[in-house]
Amino acid sequence: VMRPQQKRERQRRLMLSALGKGDTVITSGGIKGTVVGLSESSVVLRVDDNTKIEFIRQAVSQVLPKDAEAKQQD
Repeated sequence: VMRPQQKRERQRRLMLSALGKGDTVITSGGIKGTVVGLSESSVVLRVDDNTKIEFIRQAVSQVLPKDAEAKQQD
């Protein structure tokens, strides 16, 4: 029972540590944005042309693949 939970948590830690500028992410609150700034404990997302919001890293729930971003813009 504990093994699958540990595996998911390890994958989540790896995802959060691999975040980089330019990645498109979705937060746990459902906000989609592009990473424009990073620090050890927070991430800054651009959600519109002139709008940036700062979140704690743990609020990021999903990193979208690069090819999915291109399809959405078409």
